[in-house]
Order: sequence, then structure tokens, then C-alpha cells
Amino acid sequence: MSATVQPPESVTWRVHIDRAMWVGGVRSLMLQALHPMAMWGVWQNSNFQEDPIGRLQRTSDFVGVATFGTQEEIDSLAAKVRAIHRSLRILNHDTGKTERLDQPELLLWVHCAEVYSYLEVARRAGLPLTDAMADRYLDEQRQTATHVGLHAEDVPGSVAEMEAYFADMRPQLRVTEEAAATVRFLMWPTMPENLKFLTPGKPGYAPFGALCYYSLPDWARKMYGALPEVPQPAVTAALKSFRLAMNAIPERLHDYAFAKNTRDMLERARQGLAAEGYDVGKGLYGLRDPRRWPARTPVASR
Repeated sequence: MSATVQPPESVTWRVHIDRAMWVGGVRSLMLQALHPMAMWGVWQNSNFQEDPIGRLQRTSDFVGVATFGTQEEIDSLAAKVRAIHRSLRILNHDTGKTERLDQPELLLWVHCAEVYSYLEVARRAGLPLTDAMADRYLDEQRQTATHVGLHAEDVPGSVAEMEAYFADMRPQLRVTEEAAATVRFLMWPTMPENLKFLTPGKPGYAPFGALCYYSLPDWARKMYGALPEVPQPAVTAALKSFRLAMNAIPERLHDYAFAKNTRDMLERARQGLAAEGYDVGKGLYGLRDPRRWPARTPVASR
């Protein structure tokens, strides 16, 4: 068994090692914001407005540990996340009542918006996945959902189940003031104090933010109406170009997008996999190639 939570043989590895994840991550936040209670939960319990980059980084760190970390690392992180969620409350502006943040229906919405964004963006950007592999990815992500307190059997585990879930959820979604502000913010974020030096380059972020917005489902963009529509084939071409450019960045350099503790975890993952016989000469990204797996790897898992 691999030292990592999700071994290189998994579809999760292929999706989460791909740099299209950066678009998928921001897109997922835009999609999550359409659920009023989920949006109020973020708005009332985080410093998202002051430190948007930090929140994105923390989300990517959790996904990174849940994919490339050891079981002990994810168990520790998951326990912390569940404890934080249990302690937080949300003021429901529709009823005036205070509710728990760790309601299963809210956790499920966040999970589904996140993992389906990763999958849809990656496939659209050019990651070659069959329909069966897409279903397997969502089935694998049921285990990730348990880390935040959900039961695996309650989580959509195929593309058909996920699309049915979103169809059922759409009547509950709407653009609150906070959601509209969040989408504007994600397309043009305020730089936190520790990244103020990047402000002169901020205009370069605008095309990325717009790409994340335009990758949203048609129905979500129609709800927001934040930008004029553009031909979707052009969006697909832009996603493919972004993916190719980002995947060309050397892995060690790309690692600096993560917090130091996550970079350390990724290095431990490389060392652990090398000890198990995986060829990490081309980094974790190179392990998409089955020829770099140990000879004992069953053919069926490929």
C-alpha cells in the first residue's frame, strides 16, 4: 500500500496533480457562494475579504494533504477541520436564527461544488479521462468527504449522481449580496499585507479571474451576470492553454504556491514513494506515467 492517502494509481492523483486545479479551485468558490447559508458561513466566520489568497492556499493545502499526505497526516488535519467546523455558527439572514456550520447538507454542498469543479475543469482543459475514470474519481472522493464528517454513502459517487444532485439543488441557490461581492472579489482580489509587493502585477490576475468565472456552468453564469458572455469554445481553448503553460512549470518551483508545511509534506511524499519503488525522477507529476510505478502494481489498477 502506498504511503500516500491516494496512490499514483488512483484517478484522484491524475486530477489533483494537474495544474488546471487552480482554475477549478477558484471556480468552486464561485459556485459554492450561490448557496446562501454556505456563503454566509464563509462571510461570517473567516477573514476571506482581508486574506483571499490565504483562504485559497488553505483549501489547496487540505486537498494536497488529502491526496499526497500519509493517513496519519490527513487524520490529524481532518480532526482539526471537524473541530473548527463544530465550533462555528451561522446567522441565517432569512430566519434570523443562529445555526451550526457543520450541517451535513452544507458540508455536502461545499464538497460537491469543489470536487466537481476540479473534475469538470480538468477534463475541459485537456486532461484525458474516460467517463469510467471520471466516475471513479468521484467515487474515490467519497472517502475525502468523510474527512469533514460526511458519510460516504450520502455523497454522489458518479457523474450522473453528481449532475442529479446539482439539478436538485438549483432551486435553493441564489445570488446574495455576499455572493455577488465574493465573485467580484475573486475576479479582482485585494492583496493581503504580506503580498502587497505583488500589487503592480495585479492586472495580470484579471484574465485568470475571468477564466475561472467563464468556466462556471451556464446556469451559474446566468445567475451572476457579472461579465458579458463570450463564446464557450474560446473559454475551452483558454483553459487548455492555461493548463499547458502551468504544467510546464518545474514542480519544485510550483511547490512555492503552497504553504511551507505543505511543501514539506510533498517532499515527504516523494521520499516515501521512492522508498516503495516508485520512480520520482520527474517528481510527483511524473507519476502519472504507469512506467514509473513499481513492477508489483496490478495491471487492473491502471
